[in-house]
Amino acid sequence: MVERTVRIGSTHGLHARPAKLFTQAAAASGSSVTIQKTGGSPVNAASILAVIAQGIDHGDEVTIVVDGGDEQSTLDQLVELLSTDHDE
Repeated sequence: MVERTVRIGSTHGLHARPAKLFTQAAAASGSSVTIQKTGGSPVNAASILAVIAQGIDHGDEVTIVVDGGDEQSTLDQLVELLSTDHDE
């Protein structure tokens, strides 16, 4: 199991488009992946409804936990998606 905390890069936070990219990547990884907003509870990162319900805004910090499969590669890919501004 690996984890990392990352700051959200998208100008408008983790809304529909960046959340879709993130949840699709989490689901495709074949790993168990959770995302947790600072002060919140961890949720299934492959569930777009659970991710959007977190209300994650630009600059918020979230912790990603990946368990199983190619953990480090999956974590690196997901961190890259979250730290990129998809609203440019």
